[in-house]
Amino acid sequence: MIADNIRSVEERILAACQRAGRPREDVTLICVTKTKPVEDLRQAYDAGQRVFGENRVQEIIEKFPRLPEDIQWHMIGHLQRNKVKYLMDRAVMIHSVDSAALAQTISKEAVKAGRVMDILLEVNAAGEESKFGLGYDKVLPLIHEIAPLPGIHICGLMTVPPYTENPETSRVYFKKLRELSVDIARQSIDNVSMHTLSMGMTGDFEVAIEEGATHIRVGTAIFGARNYDI
Repeated sequence: MIADNIRSVEERILAACQRAGRPREDVTLICVTKTKPVEDLRQAYDAGQRVFGENRVQEIIEKFPRLPEDIQWHMIGHLQRNKVKYLMDRAVMIHSVDSAALAQTISKEAVKAGRVMDILLEVNAAGEESKFGLGYDKVLPLIHEIAPLPGIHICGLMTVPPYTENPETSRVYFKKLRELSVDIARQSIDNVSMHTLSMGMTGDFEVAIEEGATHIRVGTAIFGARNYDI
């Protein structure tokens, strides 16, 4: 079933890319695996998937040694500073940086580990009090503050728009994030590339692709509803 779901998602990705006049290889599918057992992840792996996303550090820690080494793990959920060190030898990218303090901790741990960590700045698209992330006006000041830090590379933005039954409702937020990334890229700030836009989930990833998403985070359409009792 998981393999069939992946094929269906791939067909939708391709169709969205064609509508937007973009090559399929421009979009990375991140399989969101939170609360899902390792057996489900193995099925996705056997179906060709190599990029997985987790919302909790503890799940990466538990799943990482039980799965093939060529999986690329993305940390896509809110990140506590005391958990950063556990990602250094496991994650390829952190999508949810929203403060100088967190960036400084990532920098310190990355330098200690002898690596450079790719990070995205999380933008609170609609200013929802229930969500983490930066207001649009806070993004550029934070970039200027943290770009000089060693051990990190700012490579784009991430957002989670308000939940909606109508994916078209998300378009305005995706478009605004893309416009912000273009504005930042034009400034040619050292250590900032803006080549990554992480936006779009099961309910709205096609609209996100049409608006320029480079990474989409899809869980439910692949693995089914999540079990929050584990």
